[in-house]
Amino acid sequence: MGLLVHLTATAMAEMVRRKKLSPTELVQAHLDRIEQLNSQINALVSIDRDGALKLARAAETTVMRGNQLGALHGVPVTIKSSIDVAHLRCEAGTKLRAGYVASADAPLVARLKSAGAIILGTTNVPEMLMAYETDNLLYGRTNNPWDVERTPGGSSGGEAAAIAAGCSAAGVGSDGGGSIRVPAHFSGICGLKPTPGRIPATGHFPPCIGPFALLGVVGPMARSVADLELMLEAMAGPDKGDPCAAPVPIRRPTEAEMRRVRVGYFEDDGRTPVTPETRAAVRTAAGALKQQGFEVTPFQPQGLEQARQSWWVLFGLAGGLILGPMIAGHESELSPILKEFVDIVAGEPPLTPERLLNTWLERDQLRAQFLTQMEEFAVLLCPTCSVPAFRHRERQWHIDGKTVQYLDAMSYSQWFNLLGNPAAVVPVGSSSEGLPIGVQIVGRPYEEEVVLAIAAQIERGCGGWKEPRNLQQGLPKH
Repeated sequence: MGLLVHLTATAMAEMVRRKKLSPTELVQAHLDRIEQLNSQINALVSIDRDGALKLARAAETTVMRGNQLGALHGVPVTIKSSIDVAHLRCEAGTKLRAGYVASADAPLVARLKSAGAIILGTTNVPEMLMAYETDNLLYGRTNNPWDVERTPGGSSGGEAAAIAAGCSAAGVGSDGGGSIRVPAHFSGICGLKPTPGRIPATGHFPPCIGPFALLGVVGPMARSVADLELMLEAMAGPDKGDPCAAPVPIRRPTEAEMRRVRVGYFEDDGRTPVTPETRAAVRTAAGALKQQGFEVTPFQPQGLEQARQSWWVLFGLAGGLILGPMIAGHESELSPILKEFVDIVAGEPPLTPERLLNTWLERDQLRAQFLTQMEEFAVLLCPTCSVPAFRHRERQWHIDGKTVQYLDAMSYSQWFNLLGNPAAVVPVGSSSEGLPIGVQIVGRPYEEEVVLAIAAQIERGCGGWKEPRNLQQGLPKH
């Protein structure tokens, strides 16, 4: 069974299509894996065992009858518990939504089901998604399969842990400041933050509207780049509920087009240091591309610090304004992680309408300036985060003689939410403690296919996903 749940989603779908693997066998293997591991990693919060097996049997009948199959036919997937899945809990990790069950599927979930995917359940998140560590008062903390004393990140931490541990073939997270990419990096899997609107965020809580429509996206997470492509193709397309929706068709670049792509890379931004192994991973990824004939050049983009500051205004301060009325009078019911976010916001000067408007205008100017720089380098390589997966409740690190604070360590992902670039993460290296380190691949808006093509080349050159070292006989060890 271990080998079965380690297959890529692409391989699973192909084996089902060729009648070499039964959807029922496949779903049961994942349910068994969940039974083995979820008590240790606490990744899934809602499991639809009966529903998944019923759908698996129906999927098997469809195969045997020779009917037309979707691209994900019979593949077991999971969904972050901030995205509506009909009849499953979508509580966003907060007591304020305890017991909420979605009445209908979000568009992306409906599209996955139409492609034949089978939803196993929903995964854990930090309360209201406002942390890079997954913990809440409803379900408790999620542990990293590589080391249960560490976090798989947030806010899509449950999703990352489930996929890394083989409890799910692939899944969907959301990302407003690194919430897909940081967990992918911490857990040794792949993740894609698409351009806003490329995959509809309709049915997500909190809603991706106003400034959050610029920052927040939903996207695929998986163990291989090919699986990210498969999931993207199944979910992409406009929806009337997404204010950033754009009718951009899937278009995979030709080999000749890819050979003309120039890649720029940087190991740090000159402000926030990264660990030596993180630097090494970026160099390794750049070297892998060079060996495959790509032109790869050191390049330090301008405007990153201003992008970080503007991101915090739109995500942190505006987010605090939106959360305020929701949590007023319920302070005693909030998790320590959400209280931490609220306290950080409370320590800032109040957000005025003038500052919000000016930041919104500056964001558009920054974006134009950044895209001008990307006319020379259509793809950028850089760190995902300053550090690998951190210990639960850790909030600062000492790197190169400097103390790196929690939010600053994550700034490598935050920039690209503000700027609206698609960005993928693929595992490349490891830390001195054997923890995975992913590298971030950033592209121009609506060029997810180029980003994934470069990510696939890096994956090919660097080895890709590995089973977490501490999953021995199905149980994570300290």
